[in-house]
Amino acid sequence: MTRAILTKKKLVLSNAHRFISITNLSRCISTLILAEHESGSIKPQTVSTVVAANHLGESSSVSLLLAGSGSSLQEAASQAASCHPSVSEVLVADSDRFEYPLAEPWAKLVDFVRQQRDYSHILASSSSFGKNILPRVAALLDVSPVTDVVKILGSNEFIRPIYAGNALCRVRYTGAGPCVLTIRTTSFPVTPITESKKATISQIDLSKFKEDAVSRSRYVGQSTQDTERPDLGSARVVITGGRALKSVENFKMIEKLAEKLGGAVGATRAAVDAGYVPNDLQVGQTGKIVAPELYMAFGVSGAIQHLAGIKDSKVIVAVNKDADAPIFQVADYGLVGDLFEVIPELLEKLPEKK
Repeated sequence: MTRAILTKKKLVLSNAHRFISITNLSRCISTLILAEHESGSIKPQTVSTVVAANHLGESSSVSLLLAGSGSSLQEAASQAASCHPSVSEVLVADSDRFEYPLAEPWAKLVDFVRQQRDYSHILASSSSFGKNILPRVAALLDVSPVTDVVKILGSNEFIRPIYAGNALCRVRYTGAGPCVLTIRTTSFPVTPITESKKATISQIDLSKFKEDAVSRSRYVGQSTQDTERPDLGSARVVITGGRALKSVENFKMIEKLAEKLGGAVGATRAAVDAGYVPNDLQVGQTGKIVAPELYMAFGVSGAIQHLAGIKDSKVIVAVNKDADAPIFQVADYGLVGDLFEVIPELLEKLPEKK
């Protein structure tokens, strides 16, 4: 009989019967991580996923899987080999079939590599990349994935948020197949690395790799923001605006403030739905999960879905003319005022970014 004990911040699942893992506990923990890369560089989310993999066990080995084509792939592989001391091997699949991160060929590739090396864990970050590919990988392997992991208690025991982050669920994986995880990377910060170590780079033999005869998806295009601002998912400072800004023109005040503070620009779902900014700037449960050192929210009411994406921020500053806005319940500093007066004053008094 399974019992669920719900508290304000934590949901603990317990069972009257003793859990016995089907997985062979004596088997060495070996982890395959799907690496994200762009323009010849490994994305920070991948390094955070490596940090998470270290919590699976002391004797675990970590392999990074990179796929793509061209010189940028080889540059990314070279960087991946020295991105973290715990990486023991970098596997490279160089083919035009992986030029774009489509779920079908990538999932087939992961299954192909797993059949050759028998990994106990398969990890990816909880980004659009990981959430696109890993569910299909889990379906091919006939296992249940564990998503949005925020804490690893052991090789088969994890903590993940539920109810938009209002409760934490303790999950024990007892499947026979590999454990498939997506990692909420904001919960696994990367510490400065002093040890210099370079992993081996191996090219995957794709001569026996077979794709589905009919692909159910096709690559249409990719758009990126042409800006010098830091990436929203890994920025130290994030400036977010809500629907209260009322127009695209007014939202430019948020962008100017972000430039002065050297931060990234974020937006609520309401602001995105209103067309003020593109949806890749959305922060929250259905957007980007952020954990900056400073998070500033202007005209953000504090819907539960938005708070789920910012709760790991070190310092939260909120400005809203509604004194009863839920955002003030989680903010470290709050100012009840008109953002159209506060932001211009901040822009006037803050020095230009050096």
